[in-house]
Amino acid sequence: MKILILSDIHANYPALKSVLDEECGYDLLLFLGDVVDYGPNPEECLDFIKNNADYCVLGNHDNAMAYNTDCHSMGSFREFSIETRKWHRTLLTDDDISFLRNMPLTNKAYIEGESYFMAHASPQGDIAKYLSSDEMTKELDDIRTEYILVGHTHIQYQKEVTDSLIINPGSVGLARDGSKACYAVYENNIFSLKKIDYDVDKTISDLMSSPISKSCKDGLKKILLHT
Repeated sequence: MKILILSDIHANYPALKSVLDEECGYDLLLFLGDVVDYGPNPEECLDFIKNNADYCVLGNHDNAMAYNTDCHSMGSFREFSIETRKWHRTLLTDDDISFLRNMPLTNKAYIEGESYFMAHASPQGDIAKYLSSDEMTKELDDIRTEYILVGHTHIQYQKEVTDSLIINPGSVGLARDGSKACYAVYENNIFSLKKIDYDVDKTISDLMSSPISKSCKDGLKKILLHT
């Protein structure tokens, strides 16, 4: 059994495609939220998740898109999310919005006798709460499961807590620690945190040809290139 674990795609299809090309032989796909905002390809990315995710949860940007509300991003990211979300809403269908509204806040999966608990940010259901790996342990309360999967921070980590293992696969489309697509794989009873190159120039090119403002384009370009 090979499980592909993705989070925070953020409408970056070149990054998503690089992961799928690398890990084409997976058996199950678990998605930890935030398929929209920031990137140039919301339709392609959401279509993939709609048709391929075996288990998923709602991200703060998915929620903001679905209900036209604030995503509570920090700093300049909030400005970029607001502007790209306004554009993305003109591209997505009513069915797309309905799918986002029906994504659960948390989810559970039982796969080959092992238990998985999925959340975007806090396991308690707060989809916008930024938690370090140490802070995450205080959010577990009565959650008793072998594997706890979270995203949101765009930073990979793996941490053992009592009888549980917390996994954050990082961000596919907007990593904060380099211009790579980040994700996780579970295979042969081992979790692997992975980072691979993708065509970031294609993502930037598509953003440059979008209708968003120059300041938003330039800001997102700096984030994607880590300059």
